[in-house]
Amino acid sequence: MAEVVAIVLAAGQGKRMSSKTAKQFMELGGKPLLYYSLRAMEQSGVNRIVLVTGENQISYCEELVEKYDLKKVHKIVAGGKERYHSVYAGLQAAAPCDIVLIHDGARPFVTQEMITASIQNAEKKGACIVAVPVKDTIKVVAENGIATATPNRSELYQVQTPQTFRYEEIKKAYDEMMKKEDNHITDDAMVMEQYGGKQVYVIPGDYRNIKITTPEDMVIANAYLKNQIF
Repeated sequence: MAEVVAIVLAAGQGKRMSSKTAKQFMELGGKPLLYYSLRAMEQSGVNRIVLVTGENQISYCEELVEKYDLKKVHKIVAGGKERYHSVYAGLQAAAPCDIVLIHDGARPFVTQEMITASIQNAEKKGACIVAVPVKDTIKVVAENGIATATPNRSELYQVQTPQTFRYEEIKKAYDEMMKKEDNHITDDAMVMEQYGGKQVYVIPGDYRNIKITTPEDMVIANAYLKNQIF
């Protein structure tokens, strides 16, 4: 059986949330937002969880893990300035393993179906991400505010997490990327594509698998939770 590790990222500052509390620790249904991602991984086929958070938030996370009896949380490590620094810290802490899922702790509605499918597809194909087709027409807009192109909507997907890979391949790709510290990187699949030379497969996500970024997102999340729509 493959050794599967989930890296859950909870080191962001959440500046767009306009709150003194980091978004991943804001309360949702009486529990910290981060709890829901950790619980989903705890209940899945994942063997171990590496939680990446801010240096000054490690003790809080240790208390959270103990309070909710999250036995699969194997390590809690400090992240870095950018998301890719935090992912790299998580990858270093995840070894040794065969498959690694990288998930945003601010996505509380990840499902068991997504986690299971991600693991299975990464085992077979090496790299996969969950995503959903975009609903709206997308425009490419120049700096002067003029729309310059309209991509074919049928080819556009909104990427979510988890993003899942064979460990050795994504670690090698990150090793190469970190030599340059490419600040144009926006997700892990991009690292694999540009520095790992591997194709990344897309599997179905869920429109409810939202990333909590703004106060409006918390309103939606509370509605989902209240009505058990996840």
